[in-house]
Amino acid sequence: MFCQRIRPLFDLSSHYTVHMEAVEIETGPKPGAAVIWLHGLGADGHDFEPVVPELGLTKPVRFVFPHAPIRPVTINQGMRMRAWYDIFQFGGGPEDEAGIRASQKLVEEMIAAEKGKKIVLAGFSQGGAIVLQTALRFPERLAGVIALSTYLPLAGTLEKERSEANQDVPIFMAHGQLDDLIPIRRAEASRDALTRLGYHVEWHSYPMAHSVCAPEIAEISSFLARIL
Repeated sequence: MFCQRIRPLFDLSSHYTVHMEAVEIETGPKPGAAVIWLHGLGADGHDFEPVVPELGLTKPVRFVFPHAPIRPVTINQGMRMRAWYDIFQFGGGPEDEAGIRASQKLVEEMIAAEKGKKIVLAGFSQGGAIVLQTALRFPERLAGVIALSTYLPLAGTLEKERSEANQDVPIFMAHGQLDDLIPIRRAEASRDALTRLGYHVEWHSYPMAHSVCAPEIAEISSFLARIL
């Protein structure tokens, strides 16, 4: 089953309604689980749509692939593109806290729309940063987190803001050993920061750049099968 629609989400940070378009796929009738999967910078919700059949899941699952809002991005000379937040420079440094928290609110609204299901938050690159930001602060229990080729944003605020409900949420992190956009050492530092705070991180690395690969998809399938 495949459908696409526009869902209105209310952005609490700026008090206006954002019409968030999402690709929605249900692998069977009456799914009891939902995976909300966020794309990376400059992509859109169609980016990970082809992954669904490759996962080979046996239970019905609802996949929601939202399109990020369009905004200027500093590292791309202010060009407007789909982005979950602005990036001021490569390799870390100052973060767009307002943009990160605004996208966190959008994801929280998406979670609310799937209430009653087991919910997994997944994301690649920027999208992975937003799912870590959201899941670890979300006040209700989630089924799991999949953070691909990404890092922990606003890391200095997590200890104070984290939610007890998701202190032991299963976290799958994977990264390319040849990633030149987000070097693997940055991802490893994020993994270690999470571990120090008591989170359980299932870590994988692959001989690839800033992308995904077949062995990674297979590991994600196994992870989803276990937690759902």
